[in-house]
Amino acid sequence: MTEVHPPSGFVSPFDVPTPPGAEGWEEMYPYYVLFDPARREEEDKRFWFYNGMHFPEPMPAFDMITAESCYLSIGRYQGRVFSIPTVLGIEHRVVNGYVYITSNEVTDPAAIEARLQTFLPRIGFYYENWDSLVDRWQAEVDARIEELGALEIPRLPEIEDEDEAIHQQRLGPNYRLMQSYDRCLQLYNELNQLHFELLLLAYGAYLTFFQFCNQVFPDMGMQTMTQMIGGDDTTMFRPDDELKSLARAAIDGGVSEAFVDGRSNEEIVADLNGSDAGRAWLADLESRKHPWFFMSTGDGFYHHHRAWVDDLRLPFAAITGYIAQLGEGRELDRPQQQILAERDRIVTEYSALLTTDEERSQFEQMVGLCRHVFPHAEGHKFFIEHWGTALFFNKLREVGAVFVDQGFFAEPDDIFFLNIHEVHEALSDVGLAWSGGTPGRGTVYWPPKIARRKEILARLGEWTPPAALGSVPDVINDPTVQLLWGVTSDRLRAWASGGDGDVSGYGASPGVVEGVARVVRTIDEIGDVQTGEVLVCAVTAPSWGPVFPKIAAAVSDIGGMMSHAAIVAREYGLPAVVGTGNATSAIKTGDRVRVDGNTGIVTILD
Repeated sequence: MTEVHPPSGFVSPFDVPTPPGAEGWEEMYPYYVLFDPARREEEDKRFWFYNGMHFPEPMPAFDMITAESCYLSIGRYQGRVFSIPTVLGIEHRVVNGYVYITSNEVTDPAAIEARLQTFLPRIGFYYENWDSLVDRWQAEVDARIEELGALEIPRLPEIEDEDEAIHQQRLGPNYRLMQSYDRCLQLYNELNQLHFELLLLAYGAYLTFFQFCNQVFPDMGMQTMTQMIGGDDTTMFRPDDELKSLARAAIDGGVSEAFVDGRSNEEIVADLNGSDAGRAWLADLESRKHPWFFMSTGDGFYHHHRAWVDDLRLPFAAITGYIAQLGEGRELDRPQQQILAERDRIVTEYSALLTTDEERSQFEQMVGLCRHVFPHAEGHKFFIEHWGTALFFNKLREVGAVFVDQGFFAEPDDIFFLNIHEVHEALSDVGLAWSGGTPGRGTVYWPPKIARRKEILARLGEWTPPAALGSVPDVINDPTVQLLWGVTSDRLRAWASGGDGDVSGYGASPGVVEGVARVVRTIDEIGDVQTGEVLVCAVTAPSWGPVFPKIAAAVSDIGGMMSHAAIVAREYGLPAVVGTGNATSAIKTGDRVRVDGNTGIVTILD
């Protein structure tokens, strides 16, 4: 098939070939997330970019709920609650199992002005009452996490309990199973609604500040603007800080010799259980697990990225690495005081350049607001994308165990190869079969489908999705798209041109470093990173925190100035270039590179 490129853009989403062996992938997903040929003319004119930041792998059928739930909430708040003047919501589609998104922008000046009249008083209320609203937000989140953790997933017994069924007249377990599944979905959606309530306003504060700086300081780079905001502790650093504390405790307790590189966590635990000091360390570990080990090994969007509490391999590998670094005399902590001093110096110097008291007051108020909202903008992720989502997926495993009992699945995790609507159908099937006393059709219907879907996902995982599809827009006004993903019209034109082999992006954290590159494509490869190397990846996840004290610099394909890689690199004082689009394809492990975090240029030296 000849590829059709829309005017001034990328390949059409309708002309992307299916990888061999993955035919029929579309069956896994609801119809509303697929490109429809009946809408080709309209869809080809739009710009769709691959959301590899949050969804770097092909999506198992059930896991699509993590995208759908987020975009339900983003659209509601951007378009219907805060009425952001230039943007509505975000649409998503699936191509070969990968998530592509586009922003629905508002371009009519009259509509923008009308939306502004709703927008200003509503965001004003939030900014004026930020602290009390954050407290309310936390209480709402805590309540849902508590309910999710305590939610009963009933099994289907041979004979029901007499007291429950006859004397209490309790709803039957087949009904309660469906009810509990629906409540799981509802609680996850409610958590995601809370996810975006305050986050979008934080991005709005950043964008307003950046726009002001561009007007009064035309030569100020985005990097300087971001340096004036960071430096505060956020909740997302806490899990990694717990690992550092455990490493120090192992040294202080005289049990650090149990932590040998390459040793499994089971071997280390067995060794520690052999002494009083080791058992004391393990008790310390247990005391820190709740809630700080409810940290996904990814970014909280895939069922197989298990939380530390369920899979101790990553935290034990990190602790082993930290013990080794402490033994070498390396500093693990972020240079926070230095970063705080530098941000205050920059603010003071730029404030002095302003010629009127009004501009100076505006500048200082905006800096203060951005700093005030910054801790929530990062910290909320732990509660929603990590703790809450880990509990959500584990509850679904309990539902999957019921299907195993009834012969529908071979293992509980097979539930994740059905989409959320198919699980409803299967629950009806299993409930009818249990109450009627005969095997459900699902015992022969689902096993071959699940096996085929696993094969499809394996083939899709070998395919590299294009960075973007469709047409390059003249302008991108969505603050979330600009700040988080780093997608601007200029960057898109650079991607569309192929970049001539150059590696360039946003200078996200200042400094210049030369070093040997280490290309990391999955969390499983994090352990290969050596001290002093330059991390090159598609995108980082919060669980990658333990690697930052080791590396000399960071380079990513995806990300804007407020992406995870950019923020963490600034907090550690490391040079970083993000949003390159092609670093992982242009650079190979072992290449010597120069990373210029000031200009956003990465040079391959040899």
